[in-house]
Amino acid sequence: MLYHFLPGLTDVHTAFYVFNYLTFRAAGAVVTSLLIAFVFGPMVIRRLRRANVGQVVRDVGPETHLVKAGIPTMGGVLIILAAGVSTLLWADMTNPYILIALVSLFWMGAIGFLDDYLKVVQGKTRGLIARYKMVGQWTFGLALGAFLIWYPISPHPSTATSVPFFSDVQANFFPAAFIIFTGFIVSGTSNAVNFTDGLDGLAAGLTAISAVTFGIFAYIAGRAEWANYLGFFALPGAGELTIFAVALAGAAIGFLWFNAHPAEVFMGDTGSLALGGAIGVMAILLKAEFLLAIVGGVFVMEMLSVIVQKSWFRYTRVRFGEGRRVFRMAPIHHHFEKLGWPETKVVTRFWILGILCAMLAFGSLKIR
Repeated sequence: MLYHFLPGLTDVHTAFYVFNYLTFRAAGAVVTSLLIAFVFGPMVIRRLRRANVGQVVRDVGPETHLVKAGIPTMGGVLIILAAGVSTLLWADMTNPYILIALVSLFWMGAIGFLDDYLKVVQGKTRGLIARYKMVGQWTFGLALGAFLIWYPISPHPSTATSVPFFSDVQANFFPAAFIIFTGFIVSGTSNAVNFTDGLDGLAAGLTAISAVTFGIFAYIAGRAEWANYLGFFALPGAGELTIFAVALAGAAIGFLWFNAHPAEVFMGDTGSLALGGAIGVMAILLKAEFLLAIVGGVFVMEMLSVIVQKSWFRYTRVRFGEGRRVFRMAPIHHHFEKLGWPETKVVTRFWILGILCAMLAFGSLKIR
């Protein structure tokens, strides 16, 4: 909104011209989302406590987690509020990249909110049954893929995407395959972040790292000379996605203020599905879907640990009559807790791995 109104006041004072600059608005978006999270965080936590929206802790997990029972959850509404309002204030709301990103944030957040509401408020332990959540995630992913094919928002083929470490190689999908691919990316990323959200501050910190990384990629994609030099897709208008990315990072960091160990609030599926979906959609819009596997390497590791654990357990139960495990507990962050690592050590080390993944992704732009 500010972008649409304040630059017109340059006749009053030339200082208003700074609202035309993407870098200035990105800085404003970060500060705004942080302030919204700081100011409204205590209020949101109080409201959740009054509504008796407390975390349900399974007794099969680490014993140290039993003390978390009853801590307010569904705190993801704070992240969505901070990131959404900040983006609305600072971004160009006629930009298709921004509009798609915001829709993804709200759509996935709504699915997560419904799941949390059924589990915590209605007392339905299974929440929104997994297959229904998958339907909601895939519906958006498939619709996004179809939309990008029929209403392209970039001068490049909608079905083309970049391949890390190769500047002159692109992956080109058949239209139907691309639509399925986008559904897989959206669903996979949102679920990966959901699996990662199991320790105080873990998902919020890793999301902030990933969002900042994609914010930088968006800025590069929006500047043709930089994109061409680095072998990145030059995407006119994609630079505006930087606003959304850093607003998301600011909201995650602001939430981390209250979610750091010992957590005062949890994001729940409301936050994890929204954050994961938004990151996946940014990767799709920037034609960096394969790069997403590097940037979100820790998320991938978390999801693979669950897949491996379940698959091996089912196979050995059929093969040997008794289910066996690869990890002491999945997702893998619980495996390290079972090994005796303190929760804070697991979180800090996973953050370090997240930063290393981001650095590798940046390095892939020049190692080609």
